[in-house]
Amino acid sequence: MTINEQAVAQTRKWISEVVIGCNFCPFAAREFQRNSIRYTVPASQETEAILHTILEECTYMDENPGIETTLVIVPEALEDFREYLDVLFLAEDAMTGAGYEGVYQLASFHPDYRFEGAPTDDPANYTNRSPFPVFHLLREDSIEKALEYYKGNADEIPEKNIEFARTKGLAYMKMLLESCR
Repeated sequence: MTINEQAVAQTRKWISEVVIGCNFCPFAAREFQRNSIRYTVPASQETEAILHTILEECTYMDENPGIETTLVIVPEALEDFREYLDVLFLAEDAMTGAGYEGVYQLASFHPDYRFEGAPTDDPANYTNRSPFPVFHLLREDSIEKALEYYKGNADEIPEKNIEFARTKGLAYMKMLLESCR
């Protein structure tokens, strides 16, 4: 199995066991079951190639309405969370420049994700920790539709996720993420 195949397999496992298993995203299970999540790894791990892949994936999603979301997985670069954030900001700027603002939203996941102001060992950080750096493209119109049918207060999702992670504790959240690697 290549590093790219391994990265996709581990990311799929993370989606299944962490994102869906912990109900961090109440909308993910449907798309996972429908196989409407696309997983891709840039041909190169250089910043320009990553940005190019993100924009290519926007075009791909434009042309393939059956794909609800794309995960751009970076298995061999951006290990430093600050460096990852720099590329995230560049990606957002590139998407805006390409006319994708309001069309696609970019969510962020990283093995060392840390909420601003949170201590490194806060279990809440694990709500956005993934096996590899991931740039997650979501259709904005699909988000709006999903929220219309959501039985609950969508604004409470992040708080519930944080509460879940803190209740389970650091050891549990670490073990769960490690089990996906």
